[in-house]
Amino acid sequence: MATATEAALMGAVEVLSTRDAEKARAIIAADDEIDHLEREVESLCLRLLLMQQPVVAGDLRRVGAAMKIVGDLERIGDQATDIAEVVLTLEGHSPFGDELGGHITSMAGRASAMVHEAVAAYIHRDGDRAHAVIGEDEGVNDLFERVKADVVKGIKDETDPASNLVEALMAAKYLERVGDHAQNIAEWVEYSVTGLYKGEPLN
Repeated sequence: MATATEAALMGAVEVLSTRDAEKARAIIAADDEIDHLEREVESLCLRLLLMQQPVVAGDLRRVGAAMKIVGDLERIGDQATDIAEVVLTLEGHSPFGDELGGHITSMAGRASAMVHEAVAAYIHRDGDRAHAVIGEDEGVNDLFERVKADVVKGIKDETDPASNLVEALMAAKYLERVGDHAQNIAEWVEYSVTGLYKGEPLN
């Protein structure tokens, strides 16, 4: 599910630059598979909880964290779809300017790396790796501020249709939310390993 979500995210950012409407529609259609995987993982988690009795605390935390994690992955898939939908509203076929496009691409790379590392930490039960992800969304947020500045400058300079620049800002906002969801995943991973959620025992 994480692989499909990462692929959707990076594909959506690619088509934001290339404005490939056909690929954008394919990304939108592929979201159904991510939704299906979420339901499948949730079903497996519930079966484990019902069939494996009694459940020890560590296993319970791991299964519970998985159910939270897939919810965040599903939302990331939705945001990739939102970005792909932005592409279908853009005017013309040329990419954004190098600076704006570069900042959006950097946002996508950072956010995707956060997702990848957080999921890897869950798979390997690596609390330190999960903890390293927490706080990385600040870099994504900083890039979002740069995108906002790029959009304002672009509107003043009329470097691209104003409607396109507004849509670019929306796409960047979706990426900022991806960073938030990736941090959520890391926090649940840390909980599954240590029993602490945001540094506190979860009652």
